[in-house]
Amino acid sequence: MNRASLEKRPDEVATMFDDVAPKYDVVNDVLSMGQTRRWRRVVVDAMDVRVGQKVLDLAAGTGTSSEPYADAGVDVVACDFSLGMLKVGKRRRPDINFVAGDATKLPFADNSFDACTISFGLRNVNEPHKALAEMFRVTKPGGRLVIAEFSAPVVPLWRTMYTEYLMRALPAIATKVSSNPDAYVYLAESIRAWPDQDHLAAWLQEAGWTDVNYRNLSGGIVAVHRAQKPGAEHRESVPVAKLRRQIKPRRQAGDQSR
Repeated sequence: MNRASLEKRPDEVATMFDDVAPKYDVVNDVLSMGQTRRWRRVVVDAMDVRVGQKVLDLAAGTGTSSEPYADAGVDVVACDFSLGMLKVGKRRRPDINFVAGDATKLPFADNSFDACTISFGLRNVNEPHKALAEMFRVTKPGGRLVIAEFSAPVVPLWRTMYTEYLMRALPAIATKVSSNPDAYVYLAESIRAWPDQDHLAAWLQEAGWTDVNYRNLSGGIVAVHRAQKPGAEHRESVPVAKLRRQIKPRRQAGDQSR
C-alpha cells in the first residue's frame, strides 16, 4: 500500500503496521525529530485521569502511549487491530493489558471506561465516524475523550514547508531507517488527505460529544482535541499528581481566535 485516501482496507492497514512494528517507535522519533514524546505528554495531561479510573487507549500500537497511565497506577487497556504491534508491546510491557480490537466494533460493553484516547490512529480507520461513535458508546457518562492527530498547519508558509517534508523528505528518510518504506509513503498520504481541525471538531459533535475544543501543537502539525460525554460527573478518586496538569483549551470549535 503506497497511496492513501479516507477509503482504507482494514486488513491492508493492519498488515502494514504488522510489518513496521519492530522499529515503529524508533522510526517515529526520527521522523518527528523527537516531537512525538512531547505530543504524547500533552495528551496525558489533557486526559487528567486519576487512580481508580479506567482508560481505553485505542490504536495503542506497542503501548508507548499507554505506559504513562500504567506507570501511574491507572487501569489502562491498550487496544489495537495490529497483532504485530500488540505482540511487540506485550513482550516489552507484560504488565499492560493489550487487547486486539477494531475501532469500529470495539469488544467492550457500554459505559466501560472513564476516559478514552486515540493518538495518531483515527485517520487510519476506514470509517472514523463509526470509531467516534464506538468510543462514545464505551465511555461512561461524564467521561472524556482526547484525540491527537496530524492536522493542518495554521500558517500558509509553514503549511507549504510541511507538505514538502511529508511528500519528499519523509519517504526518503523512511527508506534509510524503516523496514517498510512504502508504509511511510502511505502515512504521508494519509496525513495530507485528513480533514483539518474544525472538521474533526464537527465530527465529534455529530457523534454526540460535547464541550469540544482543541489545541494546536507545533504550529498545527498536530492537534489535540478534547471532548466529553454528557452525563454524570466522575466519582471521586485518588489524584495522580503528574497527570493533573490540565491543558487549557486554546480554541473552541467555531471560534476564530488563535
